[in-house]
Amino acid sequence: MSQRPVYTSLNIPTVITHPSVRCLQWSDDGQLCLVTKSAVHILTPDHGINFSTPADIKSPIRDEGDRPLGWYRTMIETMRAQTHSWPSISQGWGSLTLGSLDVSVRAVTCSPSGLTSRGRCVIAILNSNMEISLWVAGKNHLRGEWVNIQDVTAYLLDITRPEDRLFLTVTSLGIAWSSQPSWGIYPAPLVDASILALGTRAGSVKLFRFDRGDDSEGAVSLLGEVKLCENWITHIAWSPWLIHSGERCSCSLACATGDGGVLIINISQKLQLRGGDGFLTTYELDNDFERATDVVCSPDKRAVTALEWVAVPGRNPGVIHLWSSPSLATQWHGGCVLTIQPQKNSVGSSAFSYVSGFAYMKEEDVLLVALLDGTLHAIHNMLIEPSWVPTSSDVRLTSEALSQASRVFFAQTSSAGVDYVDVNRTSGLVCYDSHPTLTWIYESLRPSDFSYKHEARHECVLVTAPFWPLDSDAILRAAQETLVQLDCATRSTPLHRLRPLLLHLCSTGRFVELCPRLLEVLDQSPQDEPPVVSVPPSSQRIGVELQRQLRESLATHLFGWDGLLSLRMRLSIADMCWRLCKEEQLRLYCGQVAHRQLTSISHRVLRILVRHFTAIVTALTPSDVPFVLRVVVQARLAGSPADLSREAEALSNKVNAAITIDPSIAGLHELCPACHTEVPLEDITRATCPSGHSWARCSVTSFILSTSMVRTCIGCSRKALLPVSQRSAVDESWLPAAARSWIVRELLEAVQRCLFCGNSFVGIV
Repeated sequence: MSQRPVYTSLNIPTVITHPSVRCLQWSDDGQLCLVTKSAVHILTPDHGINFSTPADIKSPIRDEGDRPLGWYRTMIETMRAQTHSWPSISQGWGSLTLGSLDVSVRAVTCSPSGLTSRGRCVIAILNSNMEISLWVAGKNHLRGEWVNIQDVTAYLLDITRPEDRLFLTVTSLGIAWSSQPSWGIYPAPLVDASILALGTRAGSVKLFRFDRGDDSEGAVSLLGEVKLCENWITHIAWSPWLIHSGERCSCSLACATGDGGVLIINISQKLQLRGGDGFLTTYELDNDFERATDVVCSPDKRAVTALEWVAVPGRNPGVIHLWSSPSLATQWHGGCVLTIQPQKNSVGSSAFSYVSGFAYMKEEDVLLVALLDGTLHAIHNMLIEPSWVPTSSDVRLTSEALSQASRVFFAQTSSAGVDYVDVNRTSGLVCYDSHPTLTWIYESLRPSDFSYKHEARHECVLVTAPFWPLDSDAILRAAQETLVQLDCATRSTPLHRLRPLLLHLCSTGRFVELCPRLLEVLDQSPQDEPPVVSVPPSSQRIGVELQRQLRESLATHLFGWDGLLSLRMRLSIADMCWRLCKEEQLRLYCGQVAHRQLTSISHRVLRILVRHFTAIVTALTPSDVPFVLRVVVQARLAGSPADLSREAEALSNKVNAAITIDPSIAGLHELCPACHTEVPLEDITRATCPSGHSWARCSVTSFILSTSMVRTCIGCSRKALLPVSQRSAVDESWLPAAARSWIVRELLEAVQRCLFCGNSFVGIV
C-alpha cells in the first residue's frame, strides 16, 4: 500500500457508545465536537490561532515544508448519574429506560454562534436517560471550563401539566439546532431566529428559542409543539433556510419515527419591524409551524439509522433513501432508493452497517456516505439523477477506491499491523475543508475473536487526511468564493470560514506557490460603504434605555456588514501569510497588504463610532469627553478619508458647544502606570513613556492596559479591556480614569469579538 499524506492522527482513550452522523460535528465557532460515552471532547485546530500558549496536542511533522496540525482541547464532562428518575414521575411501563442504568451521552447539537454573552455557541446535550442540558464556555473556550446553564428537562416538567403521558412528552430521543437565516438586511439585525427542536417519545416535536438573560448566560423557552404521530420521534434534521420576499424565511424539519417513517414540518418566520426605538431599529419574529402533507418515507417497521439534509437519510438494512422537495433547485423530485453495495475490505464489512457520517462535495456533486464498518460509498450526480455510477472517468471517486483509501489510512495510523480480521470501526465522519479532506474517528477491533475489552482499554484514533489531491487553482477558487460569498447574519467566526484555506496554506507544502497569487486576491478589497452607515440623531437623555440602544446599535453596525467581515477575513489571511513567509521580499508584500486591510477596517470602525457619538451628543457628559476626543483625533489623522475627517471635526465642534470641557481631563495624554509621567497618544497599539516603559493599548478604546482584567483575541492576539459585566472586581477602579464613562462601558459590552480580525476573545488570567 502506498503512503498517503495524513494531517492528524491522534489517539484518544475513550469509548463511543452512540456512533452517528453527529458523533463528529463542527460548531460555528470553528470547534470540532466529539461525542463519547461520558464526555464531549471539544477540539479546535490551531490554524490561524495566534496565541501565547501552544496547542495541547500535535501530530508529528511529516515534512520540513509542512506545519504540523495542532489542536486545542477541552471537554464537557456530564454527570454519570441520572438527574430525573422517571419511575418516580410516572408508573407507566414506558418510564423504564435502559439508559438510566449507566447514563452516557447520546447526542449533541450546537447552536449558531453569537448567542452567549461572549458571542459564542451554546451546546445542547442529550443523555441516555433522555435528559437535555445546555452548556456554554467560560472565559476560555479553547482550553477552559464549560458550565451547565440550564436543565431543559426540568423546565419541561415545570411547564407541562401532570398527566399519565407526562413522561412521554418530556423525554426526548432526538435534538437538532437550526442555523440563523439571512434576512438580506444590512447591517444584519441582532435577532436570534435559530430554533432548537426536540423529538419526543409522544410523537411530537417541541420547538424552543434561546433567550440571553441580563444577569445570566440565558435559557431556552418553548415556542410551540407540533404533533406528528403516536410513535417515537427518533431523529430530526433541519434544512437550510430559504428567504422569500417581505422579509420572510422558511425551512423544513425532517422527523424520523420509530416505525421507519419520515415526516416533514414546515416552519416559517417573518421579521416584523417593531418600530424606530430612538436611533435603533428593532424587530420581532412571527413564527408559524405546521405538518406538511409530504411523506418522505412511509412507515415500514424498519428503523431509520441516520437523517440529514443535503446529505440525505440512510436507512437500515442496506438501503439509502433520497428525497428532494419540488421547491429545491434539483432536476429530480420525490423519492429515490439506492441499495448499498458492500465493500469487502475486512471481515466486518457489511451493507447493513449503521451510517456514521455524510460529506457532500459541491464541486464534484458527490455525496460520501460513511458506514460503521469503515467503508465509504459515493453517490454521484446528486443534482440531476443520483446513482452509484460515476459520471466522470475519475476512478478516485468510486466507492471501491474511497474504501480502499480508508483502509490505507487505517494501516498507516495503526500502531500494530493490520490484517483482514481487523475492522476500523468508524463512529463519526465530517468534512474538514468542503473538498477531499475528511476528519473521522475509528477504533481498531477484531470482532471475530469475541474477546472482551473493558472501558479503560478502549482507544479511538482521530484522523484528518485528504482522499485525493487538490490543485492550487481549486484552492484559490475556493478562497475567492469564501471572501465574496459570505453572510455576516450567520455569525460564524472567520476562523471557521477560513479553516479550509488555512489548512492548505499550512499543511500541504505549497505555501510558496499559493502565497503570491493569494495576496493578489486579498488586495482586491470590497468597495467602501460609508453612505449606508446611517445613525439617526437621538434626543434622549442618558438612562438605561439609551445605554441599551447604544450598545445594541454599536454591536449591529460593528459586526453586521458583509464588507467589514470580508476585510477582517482578508486581514487574517494576510497575517497568516506574513507569519509563514520566509522570503524577505514576499514578507514585505504580505505586510503591505495586511496594512491596507487594517487601515480600511480602522476607518470603518471610526466612522461608526463618530456617527454614533454625533447622534447622542446631547446625552454626553464631561466624563465622556476624553474618549470622544480620542476618537476625533484618530479620525483626523493623516491618511483618513476626507469625509471621515469632516465628520470628526463636526463632532468635535458639537461637543465643545454642548459641554464645558475641563482642560485637566480633556487631554489625550495618560500617565505611565510605572513612573507617572505623561504618555502621549502617538501610537494606538503601544504606549511608551519618556522613561522607556512600554505598555500595550486596548484594541477597542486605545487606553493603556495596566490591569489583569483584559481579554485576548485568539486570531491576532490583540488585547482589550474586559466588559464591566465580566469583571471580577466589585467596582470600576481597575478601569483607566479616562475610561470611566458610560459610552466606554457600552462599547466594551458591544464588542464581543475582535474589531480587527473578527475572532473570539479568551480570558487567560
